[in-house]
Amino acid sequence: MTKKLYYESAYIREWETRVTRKMEREDGAYVALEETAFYPHGGGQPCDLGWIDAIPVLDVVLEEGEILHKVERFPEKEAVNCRLDWDRRFDHMQHHSGQHLLSAMCLEVCQAETLSFHLGQDYATIDVARADLPQHELMMLELEVNDQIYLNRKVTSYFVSRERAAELPLVKQPKVTEDIRIVEIEGIEYNACGGTHVSATGEIGMIKLLRAEKQKGHTRLYFKCGYRALREFNAGMDILGSLSARFNTGKEEILDRIAKWDQEQKQLQAELNAVKAENDAYLAEKLQANRQGSLIQHVFADKPLKDMQNLAAKLAEQADVILLFASKSEHKVLLARGVGDGLACGAFFKQYLADYRGKGGGSDKMAQAGFANAEDAMAFYRFAAQSLSGHV
Repeated sequence: MTKKLYYESAYIREWETRVTRKMEREDGAYVALEETAFYPHGGGQPCDLGWIDAIPVLDVVLEEGEILHKVERFPEKEAVNCRLDWDRRFDHMQHHSGQHLLSAMCLEVCQAETLSFHLGQDYATIDVARADLPQHELMMLELEVNDQIYLNRKVTSYFVSRERAAELPLVKQPKVTEDIRIVEIEGIEYNACGGTHVSATGEIGMIKLLRAEKQKGHTRLYFKCGYRALREFNAGMDILGSLSARFNTGKEEILDRIAKWDQEQKQLQAELNAVKAENDAYLAEKLQANRQGSLIQHVFADKPLKDMQNLAAKLAEQADVILLFASKSEHKVLLARGVGDGLACGAFFKQYLADYRGKGGGSDKMAQAGFANAEDAMAFYRFAAQSLSGHV
């Protein structure tokens, strides 16, 4: 049985102890210690990381009361010095305490019970028993939970008996029947929990709700606390500053400037589409004039695949033809046919593409393929042209 120092204090960062067991497993080396402040995976909270005698701790798991530490290699000595990755630990403390506070306020403000909690590297989430949460309720929830942070309510943890736990207004009755650990937020809630927590809500810093999304009949809330929330704000300000510089306007006017820019882009796109349509009409006439039997073929220097598809569709509507196009810049080949032709374009590509290291496919009427380089694309284009030149 490992002595769990994180239950004595979540603020222990460094300690001396002894290695009690070493084991080699398929996935690596593990050691057990007489006492440890490394928190294992559990309760939605990831494990701590750090160092044992300067050897990196890669994972921490709890097995039958014993905490096992996965390490890069075994320590040479039995007596070891251990040190936590404190930034990671404190981030977990901020988010786990933040989750307790957020869940309590969610129940009070939104009448929504928390069903699950997940703490990931990028963000934290809770799933709550509400089909949806309107924006005005989310705003009220965020204000209320941050008010409780500013009040700096005391957070304490202690062990109680099953009988004492039954007397407390717990959020949820625990499954364990002895040595039940309670985390209490002064004046807010009592919660049976084995995780690491801050000593007062002020240490959470702040809680920022990021978004809400529907999840199997419930609502999932994404949030960040403390330093993560600060980094999220700073990243947003960097983006805002870049947009402000890009559009040469103040931050308050960026949305209006983007809306104006969007309208300008739509107008330019409409004008470009008109020019493309006119050019395609001229090109269609030219290609029709140079057709060889039913086959119309052409190699474009830099025409995008979508434009080749539009041109092919236009020509296919006008005549019973086979259309073979290639784009050198994009390493793409397109095959299409008119309504009356019996060629199966997709089947043709499926049969021969692999010989030229191409990938693609399509329907009977139109197929397209991409190649790793222009040489392979043009080799397949020439093969297709030769194969289809006698097609009626």
